[in-house]
Amino acid sequence: MDKKVDILVIGGSAAGTVAASTAKSKHPDKSILLVRKEAQAVVPCGIPYIFGTLGTSEKDVMPDTGLKNAGIDIRIDTITSIDKDKKIATFENGDTLVFDKLVLGTGSMPFKPGWLKGGALKNVFTIPKNKTYLDQLQNDLKDKKHITVVGAGFIGVEMSDELKKSGADVTLVEIQPRILGLAFDEEIALHAEENLKKDGVDVRVGVGVKEILGDTQVEKVLLSDDTTIKTDAVILSMGYRPNAELAKAMGLKLNDHGFISVDAYMRTSEKDIFAAGDCAEKRDFATSRVSTTMLASTAAAEARVAGLNLYSLSTYRSFKGTIGIYSTMIGETVYGVAGITEEAATKEGFAVIGSTFKGMDRHPGKLPGMHEQIVKLVVSKATGTILGGEVIGGESAGELINVLGVIIQTGSTINDVLTMQIGTQPMLTASPGKYPIIKAAEIASRNINGCCAPNEYC
Repeated sequence: MDKKVDILVIGGSAAGTVAASTAKSKHPDKSILLVRKEAQAVVPCGIPYIFGTLGTSEKDVMPDTGLKNAGIDIRIDTITSIDKDKKIATFENGDTLVFDKLVLGTGSMPFKPGWLKGGALKNVFTIPKNKTYLDQLQNDLKDKKHITVVGAGFIGVEMSDELKKSGADVTLVEIQPRILGLAFDEEIALHAEENLKKDGVDVRVGVGVKEILGDTQVEKVLLSDDTTIKTDAVILSMGYRPNAELAKAMGLKLNDHGFISVDAYMRTSEKDIFAAGDCAEKRDFATSRVSTTMLASTAAAEARVAGLNLYSLSTYRSFKGTIGIYSTMIGETVYGVAGITEEAATKEGFAVIGSTFKGMDRHPGKLPGMHEQIVKLVVSKATGTILGGEVIGGESAGELINVLGVIIQTGSTINDVLTMQIGTQPMLTASPGKYPIIKAAEIASRNINGCCAPNEYC
């Protein structure tokens, strides 16, 4: 007889873990099994720090204690097929399992373009969320004096910064005109780029990789401008693609980008099957267009929605889509963004203004550890609604960008922000009189009324 479980969750990263724990909290009487391939799951956002700050993947492992203590079973195995009509999952060894509800949190896989000649040479790597691979990669990189990183998104930038800390000479190659260019406006991205250069990373922008050269292992990288880089290893950080093969095989609907199609409650095209995280479809909050955003924070939010709505629609999703809240750290400086950038908003046809305030993250500014703090708001000229925001600062900027995310999600206007109640403390925040989000809103208000130039610094 087939074994049975109430809720089957496939995938052990952010989406799978949060979906399982949320479902158990909502339905403590239900049996839940989480299936993942890896014996130990790593924290996805912490992967770059394995190669520098942390020094080992052992410090980047998500513990199973919380899941087990909640009564959630974990099975390290691979599910090879699912009969969605009979609700039967088949494991690699032939075992079968009958389920009532299914949550797919199968994540994403690093993109390795088939057109890239030399991509199969020894010492050409990607960055998967796989501890065994990452441990081997760390070992392989130990004796490499020069490493070339291809792709200057968040992972590529953080890998470059961390590898430099470990003592390697690092070149970062990006085909776009600036690093982090898809996430930040130009002035913020250029600030990050200069910081990365100060840390000793050789940054090459506006140029792509034509070919990886070598006999059996990588020796050089040929760029699109026909220059070459002598290198001992190449790390391809060229984005990720949804891991939706299992969903496709069982006949679930996928969108044109290969993501599993879902509704606002993370329900797929099949009753009783949900999907969340990198494998699931997303829509942009500003335009409602399909988005390819992949973030652990987004995955966790989607997984909570799935876990809460398995048996009845018990929550209402009040936001229109994925905001996209990113942050990264280069040296001692944090860069964060939420919502739409001014550049992207203009391209979409929104009439917006950008307002920027520069201040300090402590008060008075002579306190030890003070860091310059810059906040930029992207505001609708017509309604005063805040559509996006960007932050540069010290460690406190990581939470400041989360505040901006809430402001955007709730549809707040500059008037809402001007009357926002805040708490301040000299060692922890900017002064109450110069709180950066509020000051940027003041500037936005004046900009809308034509009282000062866009992006005025005060």
